[in-house]
Amino acid sequence: MSALPAPRNEAAVAIDVLVEADGWSAVPDAEAVARRAAQAALDACGDEVPTPCELAVTLTDDAAIRVLNLEWRGMDKPTNVLSFPQADLPEGVDAPQPLGDVIVAFETLKAEAEAEAKAPAHHLAHLVVHGTLHLMGYDHLEDDEAEEMEALERSILAGLGIDDPYRLPQDG
Repeated sequence: MSALPAPRNEAAVAIDVLVEADGWSAVPDAEAVARRAAQAALDACGDEVPTPCELAVTLTDDAAIRVLNLEWRGMDKPTNVLSFPQADLPEGVDAPQPLGDVIVAFETLKAEAEAEAKAPAHHLAHLVVHGTLHLMGYDHLEDDEAEEMEALERSILAGLGIDDPYRLPQDG
């Protein structure tokens, strides 16, 4: 396993976390977990990350994410996480580069964590890492892309002290 790059200057990266739904208080330190996970994902991307930059993580509910999923993906159902990358700033604009938004739904996260016997905070960290990597251009549509993205997720989460999120419970 390769070592993660050294953490970047956190002052160069602004991570805003907005809690807009009830229920998130059931996940201890949800805002701090989300911020730490997003920072770890950006640290793992190294020089790919423009600085200064900013991103937003919104902790919402199934109803809100369902609306977004229908509007942007044509799927009339909630999902666990959505990412909305932002376009690069025009040349000459002196402002932090907005990377985009990561949005996580509480009820779906909770149900998945229970079904997979995971701590909700660990699943939240995984979803934020996953969403942040999407903002950085990673994807999982093709098998080779999925393998690369999942390997990076495993490495980032291991650095946060979180078990492999893709390991099946019977794998021990």
